Amino acid sequence: LQERLRCPLLWLVLLHCTDSFYVPGVAPINFHRNDPVEIKAVKLTSSRTQLPYEYYSLPFCQPSKITYKAENLGEVLRGDRIVNTPFQVSMNVEKKCEVLCNFPNKAVTLTVEQSRLVAERIREDYYVHLIADNLPVATRLEFYSSREEEEKKKEKDVQFEHGYRLGFMDGNKFYLHNHLSFILYYHREDVEESQEPTYRVVRFEVVPQSIKLEDLKADEKSMCTLPEATGSAPQEIDPSKENQLLFTYSVHWEESDIKWASRWDTYLTMSDVQIHWFSIINSVVVVFFLSGILSMIIIRTLRKDIANYNKEDDIEDTMEESGWKLVHGDVFRPPQYPMILSSLLGSGIQLFCMILIVIFVAMLGMLSPSSRGALMTTACFLFMFMGVFGGFFAGRLYRTLKGHRWKKGAFCTATLYPGVVFGICFVLNCFIWGKHSSGAVPFPTMVALLCMWFGISLPLVYLGYYFGFRKQPYDNPVRTNQIPRQIPEQRWYMNRFVGILMAGILPFGAMFIELFFIFSAIWENQFYYLFGFLFLVFIILVVSCSQISIVMVYFQLCAEDYRWWWRTFLVSGGSAFYVLIYAIFYFVNKLDIVEFIPSLLYFGYTALMVLSFWLLTGTIGFYAAYMFVRKIYAAVKID
Repeated sequence: LQERLRCPLLWLVLLHCTDSFYVPGVAPINFHRNDPVEIKAVKLTSSRTQLPYEYYSLPFCQPSKITYKAENLGEVLRGDRIVNTPFQVSMNVEKKCEVLCNFPNKAVTLTVEQSRLVAERIREDYYVHLIADNLPVATRLEFYSSREEEEKKKEKDVQFEHGYRLGFMDGNKFYLHNHLSFILYYHREDVEESQEPTYRVVRFEVVPQSIKLEDLKADEKSMCTLPEATGSAPQEIDPSKENQLLFTYSVHWEESDIKWASRWDTYLTMSDVQIHWFSIINSVVVVFFLSGILSMIIIRTLRKDIANYNKEDDIEDTMEESGWKLVHGDVFRPPQYPMILSSLLGSGIQLFCMILIVIFVAMLGMLSPSSRGALMTTACFLFMFMGVFGGFFAGRLYRTLKGHRWKKGAFCTATLYPGVVFGICFVLNCFIWGKHSSGAVPFPTMVALLCMWFGISLPLVYLGYYFGFRKQPYDNPVRTNQIPRQIPEQRWYMNRFVGILMAGILPFGAMFIELFFIFSAIWENQFYYLFGFLFLVFIILVVSCSQISIVMVYFQLCAEDYRWWWRTFLVSGGSAFYVLIYAIFYFVNKLDIVEFIPSLLYFGYTALMVLSFWLLTGTIGFYAAYMFVRKIYAAVKID
């Protein structure tokens, strides 16, 4: 059995090494000719407002019965509200032009209020997202990459935009895309001659058009005739009066060589993989540079220090010298607020485990974008279940820091960071509710999240904390003196804020290019799927944070300042400060957000990201520094 299991696992690893792949996540659906292919709507989105809306928030044609698909936690949190539409599409059956609404050739009348709403959404640059057989609709964009290439070979670069634009503006006039030309690609499956051929949908494109009511000639059978491309006028929406229009669509099928397993490649191909390689090489250089500093300065200096301190005959001279050995009696003195420190570090461990597993599983292709919301659902559940590890590490550290109230400490660990996250999200949610956006988390989902927090996470944190607190505390190699040593006056560059600026720049430099793509995925409705790169960047981040933290704590102890517990945690998270600066830069230069509530959402969620990133990097740096301090003091002889 082991041999059987080993083989597929090896294939998975080999496949990943050769090319970024994914497990499609759902079983393929085989269609026969004339089988209905259901077109569903997901939501309306805009990178200008960051507020998703459900499809029927606008006066689109509705089917006789509206049914919403049951959704997972991730889909609800993303603002997806998947619903059926009246589009009638059959496998491999062409449709020239058909009127969408039930009336054969009677125009749809938009009231003044509806017209105003449609015009507002067009002004805010909204996109409509539809799916066919779980495949999102895309708009093809063709352009020449450069003038020279245009002359050499008349080949165009093709990129795809997710969804289609609701409409467009020309001057102060609004035009609605009321005709949709669907282009669906199918792959013919190999079957025996006697069997009916089966097809699978492998691509879903749309060409949206705006065609004036008078130019769309509709008959009694709901059929319509499209005008010549040159002679048609677009369908204007005047927000100050009622508007009459027809919603129409056409369907065109094309055969494709793309296999079903590769059908998402169109959406996931990023044209700038070279930038990612540049980012990785840049990051590796940064880490080698750090390692060089570490080995040159620290290890050589340390060996010299330890050799000097351990010379039996020179003990008296050595004691007069300054350096990190002088603070041996105070270096393990418990800091102020040990409960809060251990709680924050516990949450940091929880985040670290969650992020590591999510990125690793996604890298193996298990969290395919075809399983909508899978990434967010997995992250939420993993964070809850990782509470047991967070509790264990927090409990053990709290006992090492001479803490006694373990029950209060466990409660603090389980509620401090999640409480802040829940509080900020609740306040932001109230604003989204006020805008009637589908991005607002429904009340039942909020209750379910609270039940998960208090029913799964809290008991697991208590369980981990109990065992961590009962376990032997970390073994500190030197005893702590009764009377605290006086700390000499520190130089300006030993200031905490200067330390944060110095320590944060290298880990941030190792990851900022990847950060750009992550921001684009979150704020500009892009797919992010290069988890192989992200995993490498995460490893580099862990290594660089650990190294910079060791350098900073060594300089601090050499300056005879033994208050390193809190300082190391704060300084190691210095890259979070640069993430905040970058987020502000991205907001000003890349996004076109002008209104108050979208800006509030952006900075609210950015604050959560920065807080989580600070906890993560601070925890990595703290544990690296703690291991280093224990190691160096264990290496010197102390009377």
